[in-house]
Amino acid sequence: MAAYLCPPAVIHGEHTVKTSQIVAEVSERHPYAAWAPRIDGIAAGTGIETRGWMLPLETAVAPGKGGGLGVGVEPAQEALARDGFTPRDVERVIAALESIPGPQTVQERTAPAWEAVQAYGEHAARGALQTAGLDAADVDCLITSHSTTPALPGLDMSLANRLQLRNDVMLLPATQWACIAGTRSLALAADLVAADPDRVVLVVISEALSTTYQPGDDTLESLIVRLLFADTAVAAVVTGRPRPESVLRLDAAWHHTLPGTQDLHRLETRADGTHFVMDRRGPRAVQETVTAMWEWLRTRYQDDPDSWHPDVLLAHPGGTRVLEYMEQTMPDGWPAGLLDYSRESYTSGNRGGAAVFDILRRAHDAGQQKPGNRAVLYAAAPGLTATALEGQWL
Repeated sequence: MAAYLCPPAVIHGEHTVKTSQIVAEVSERHPYAAWAPRIDGIAAGTGIETRGWMLPLETAVAPGKGGGLGVGVEPAQEALARDGFTPRDVERVIAALESIPGPQTVQERTAPAWEAVQAYGEHAARGALQTAGLDAADVDCLITSHSTTPALPGLDMSLANRLQLRNDVMLLPATQWACIAGTRSLALAADLVAADPDRVVLVVISEALSTTYQPGDDTLESLIVRLLFADTAVAAVVTGRPRPESVLRLDAAWHHTLPGTQDLHRLETRADGTHFVMDRRGPRAVQETVTAMWEWLRTRYQDDPDSWHPDVLLAHPGGTRVLEYMEQTMPDGWPAGLLDYSRESYTSGNRGGAAVFDILRRAHDAGQQKPGNRAVLYAAAPGLTATALEGQWL
């Protein structure tokens, strides 16, 4: 399978949003929610103090332009007149309704985020190409993912034009990969370069997860979503032959999907935008994929069970609970600290599909990985589905 990965480019959201700001905003909006007395403890339990967003918090919580008069002025005027309201009363009622803040529409929430996703994606793509010592003209295939900003054409077509890619470049948009975009895009890229070792694959993932911040929701799950997500764009180059800039060789990939779990975590598009719906059974289901991954690695190295172990584990399981489970269920004898870079990344937010590239970049920048060290990359996503890769530092 051997595929060679250059260091990824990681572009964090430029607007710093503090957890204390989110707590203040939510507390003021929902003072009587069932979880309100516990909000400080819930926020502290995430371990996240700040996260970067592509757009400021004020944009996410701003009211819609339409106010509380959702049906439009003329239909409301006609209805009131039919019910016997005088022209003067009609004007007063219309003015009162228009003054009521209404939620943003899907277009109001998504349009500015989509513009940011494209700009951030381009920035990451150019950075990855520069790091790899390549130009846009060298790209043979582009794989993209952006799950929270639905658009057609998508990020693939946007970047093909922004980067001025060749007109024969293969475009592979994978919009719905979500949290698994990092590992699964690398697995696909590895398959592509295995078929043609001279092929150059550019992977770009740009996620504005802050679009799931829904001010009107008062559920505990919605509160947690507000506190968790960060916005990030990442990109990396994968080749079929080693380059001077290559830092990791990918040797094998593994995929695992749990049937009947598609409703545990999901995105729903409603009148006021995108909502991320969480189920408390989700972490337990993710743990099942972790157990299956351990078995894959055990089988892969069954001829060397006592001495083999990864030197670093770059994992995006969605939350700290599953990271703890991974530590508790690792095979005996594996060294401590394998998940340190995963934990470090999580302290500034859940980056969804961009997370594994961010974790990989942190491991690379730390300068502690030696040639020959083994790495395992893992991620799980709504579905519930998981992909892992195993490789070696160069």
